[in-house]
Amino acid sequence: MKEAIVLVGTKKALFVGRSDEERREWTWSEPQFLMEAVYGTGIDTRGTEPRLFVGGTSEHWGPGVYYSDDRGHTWTETQGAAVRFPQELGSSVERVWQIQPAGPNDPDVIYAGTQPSALFRSTDRGESYSLIRSLWDHPHREQWYPGGGGQAIHSVLPDPTDPAHVTVAMSTGGVYRTYDRGESWHPANAGIRVGFAPDPLPEFGQCVHKITAHPEAPHRMFAQNHGGVYRSDNAGDQWTSIADGLPSDFGFPIVVHPRKPERGCSLCT
Repeated sequence: MKEAIVLVGTKKALFVGRSDEERREWTWSEPQFLMEAVYGTGIDTRGTEPRLFVGGTSEHWGPGVYYSDDRGHTWTETQGAAVRFPQELGSSVERVWQIQPAGPNDPDVIYAGTQPSALFRSTDRGESYSLIRSLWDHPHREQWYPGGGGQAIHSVLPDPTDPAHVTVAMSTGGVYRTYDRGESWHPANAGIRVGFAPDPLPEFGQCVHKITAHPEAPHRMFAQNHGGVYRSDNAGDQWTSIADGLPSDFGFPIVVHPRKPERGCSLCT
């Protein structure tokens, strides 16, 4: 029988939940990565066996990326702090916020989004990573100001039907996307409002908290903004508010219904 796995990261440890296909009862591991803040997790199911990923941050050693090929029972740390900036940039990774496998047509590609806002790509299924310089060197970077929680790429959405198309979101900065495997990046924030700014509909600079899309409908996206919940039916060309009727339009998580890709759920605070 297949095993269902859930990775739960906290500011002081990781917990691995396991269940059978019915998912009616769960068992939970002892805390792993004790006293490390786990901001990013990921599960790659494209191989013959799943590979689990964790981005942990030690107050002493700094951030690290780990993977498990035995469903979370043991972990291997990528050598040499794999997610790191080239020395000449004079920058350092503070946290790994997102670890995201690419689509089925890129079986060995893994993306990592970090704080400060940067995107890294692995072509060996997470053993090593390289910085995507085109996004790091984007002319808008000087105007991506840190929000209250820092400045980070927290959402990475590879298009499962087109390996060249990847969408990212950051706080602050907004939504950006590439259609040429990261050679160039363009803002995709039309319709997302910034109510406290002089220009309420800027080209970029939105404090997007999370974006998501269902793999069966990758061009239908949902966004939770710092004040606003949005939907796009054209991969970010245009966003439309869907906040009417919600108890609040401010929150952080947003998910897509597992069987109904037309439905998104904002878990507002």
